[in-house]
Amino acid sequence: MTGTITHDPPPAAGGRQSGPLIVTEDPDLLDDLLRLCAAAGATPEVHHSVPVTPPSPSPPPWTPPALTGAPASSTSSAAPASSASAWPTGWEAAPLVLVGDDAARRVRGAVRRRGVVLVGRDQDDSGVWQRAVEIGADHVLMLPDGEQWLVDRIADVAEGAGRPALTVGVIGGRGGAGASTLACALAVTAAREGLRSLLVDADPMGGGLDVLLGGETADGLRWPAFAASRGRVGGGALEESLPELHSLRVLSWDRGDCVAVPPQAVRAVLAAARRRGGTVVVDLPRRIDDGVAEVLAQLDVGILVVPAELRAVAAAGRVAAAVGMVLRDLRVAVRGPYASGLDDREVARLLGLPLAGEVPVESGLLRATESRRPPGTPSRGPLARFCREFWERALAESQGRGGGAP
Repeated sequence: MTGTITHDPPPAAGGRQSGPLIVTEDPDLLDDLLRLCAAAGATPEVHHSVPVTPPSPSPPPWTPPALTGAPASSTSSAAPASSASAWPTGWEAAPLVLVGDDAARRVRGAVRRRGVVLVGRDQDDSGVWQRAVEIGADHVLMLPDGEQWLVDRIADVAEGAGRPALTVGVIGGRGGAGASTLACALAVTAAREGLRSLLVDADPMGGGLDVLLGGETADGLRWPAFAASRGRVGGGALEESLPELHSLRVLSWDRGDCVAVPPQAVRAVLAAARRRGGTVVVDLPRRIDDGVAEVLAQLDVGILVVPAELRAVAAAGRVAAAVGMVLRDLRVAVRGPYASGLDDREVARLLGLPLAGEVPVESGLLRATESRRPPGTPSRGPLARFCREFWERALAESQGRGGGAP
């Protein structure tokens, strides 16, 4: 069981990555917390009460190895019951503080800060919420039910996680609408503007975005390699494992027989991509299965690409209805040429969606693609300009909401 009271934890001081601070005298709880830290790849600092930073720059006193992030198999009960000792991070600077329910009374007078989690075991203890309020905790977590949540939170600290990536999905209103072209152009433009950029191909039947980018033989992992993922995927490891094409990372499909990845693996991979920050662009198929639903649930913005002709608008209406059941912010991008009586605003009105803009016609796009130049490569071309203006608006909106963007 977990419960949220206020905010997310602050980033580590000075952008420095560090592990959480654990405050408890319960040896069994400490062993569990050390085990979860090890699973998340973090080395914690452990105290029996609120650590006190020394007034002088003298080195911290010696502490037994069992209190400095020993593995879960260590005998934590051997630790002496000292009270305050000096650590470089301390109560206020630690990126995450895990307070055992046994220690709540001892930390009651500590400086209030964000990123405090009160951890206990008794599911029926109604007083735990009062103790959480008394110490200013953001969350109340009960083991073992909340273990996965806590591992993810600790791992974010270990990775130095900040704002999640602004994640944009692109989907065609009908076949051949140009969604893959726009997705590639958005990712290429973001990378050219200096943003960390990841392009995700969520359509196994689409032929592979790595082909569209001219990198089908590039070294790196494809979707089938992640099919067995069940738990948390490290964001840094994910990024380093993928092919790098045109200054962005690409997660696409190979040419093998595997055309399905379990929903839990999709969830883990996309969550890892979001934790890295920057921008993530996902090329979506028009059919909505369980894996695509996992992607939609993590999108910040969706773009429905619709050719400006009546049959396309009718088909796009069905796609919009299905996508809109999961994704709240879905916008329409209209692509000409226009049928009689239609313009971009009329298409948006018919679909009942906000208008993201008109996808411009770019001469020579087909020849450029055939010559292995990705869409959006001419930085002054109309498609690149459309993408640049989209990112400017979307990033400004995201920052206004306190969301992702570097």
